[in-house]
This record gives sequence, C-alpha cells and structure tokens, in this order.
Amino acid sequence: MHPAIRLLLIDDHPLVRDGLRARFEASPNLLVVGEAGNADEALARAVTAAPDLALMDIGMRGTNGIELTAQFRDRFPHIAVLILSMHDNAEYVRQAVRAGARGYVLKDAPAHEIVTAIERVAKGEAYYSAAIAARVVQATTTHAPIDSLTPREREILTRIARGRANKQIAQELDLSVRTVETHRLNIKRKLGIEGQAELIKFAVENRLQ
Repeated sequence: MHPAIRLLLIDDHPLVRDGLRARFEASPNLLVVGEAGNADEALARAVTAAPDLALMDIGMRGTNGIELTAQFRDRFPHIAVLILSMHDNAEYVRQAVRAGARGYVLKDAPAHEIVTAIERVAKGEAYYSAAIAARVVQATTTHAPIDSLTPREREILTRIARGRANKQIAQELDLSVRTVETHRLNIKRKLGIEGQAELIKFAVENRLQ
C-alpha cells in the first residue's frame, strides 16, 4: 500500500480549510499535515510539515496564491502545487500555469474530483477541472491572446494603454461611446479578463505601438 499523500492546505478562510480537512479525512490515502492562512505561514509550514502537495487558493490577502505558487516553485520544487479556486477566469489559469502550478480545480467541484486531482498531481501529472480545460488550452497556446483581437479592437486596446476613457476613444476613432463600450466587452471576453483594472493592466503590458 502506498503511503498517504501529505497535504498542506493554504487558504485564508479557516472555514474553507475545515471543510477541506473534513473531506480528506474520508480518504485513507490523503493526510493533512499542515494549514496556512497567508504566505508567511505557508512558507514556514512547507519546511516544518514536509508536504508532498500544497492545495493553494488564489484570492488571499497580501501575497496572492499565484505569487506564492512561484515562490514554492523556486524554494520548494519538490512540493507540487494544485490551485483550488472559485475563479474560472482564463487569465488566472494562464498565470497559475506560468507560476508553476501543476493543476487547477474549482472549489465547487465534487469531492471525488478534487481527490482525483490531488492524486494525479502528486504523481507528477497535470489536472484541470473539465469546466476550465478549454481555458487551459487557450492559456498554453503558442499564439498570444492578443492575436484573437480584430484591428479595431487592437486600436481600442492601444488607446486603453494610453489611459484614454471611452469618450476620448470614441472621439478619436469617430465612434459612439456605446460602440466603444461594446468593443471593450468583446476584448475582455476574448482575453478572458473580467475587471477594468485587469484590462488596463493587460493593455499596458501588451501595448501596441
């Protein structure tokens, strides 16, 4: 019989960690050896608890789960990281993969799927919830996400990077404000982006001349 997989639960909500621990107690091949509610605790537990796998939330206060995943990759490459998140956003998936996560599962997934993901990732395989599998393909494609934009959408993205508001963009491109708003929505949909701040960040980082 194989030894139990040693788990480190990283989530800033104690109730979530309690729920996960209760789920895993029913699985003889899983053993929770530590919990952490922030990055500092997680890094310390990674040393003292010697886990095989860290089950990582993204939306933590302070250092978020993606940044912490990158720290685990650099400091503890022997510890596999599986993201367990409520977000099915393609950009989060892309960033998590780049940071070194071996899998990404949604928090509302059935308990048996989360257990399967842990077992697969602990063996060195990759695992992603079926609901975001298509997003993983998009996130790891050799084509940049920006390639999916139309020439008009690229013009608008360029102006977003320059700090232009919708009204200014409409005036510069001789469009209605509503048309610019529609283009913004289409850009966010194609890039897998939700918030305005995230769109502006992407626009600046991928600025077109």
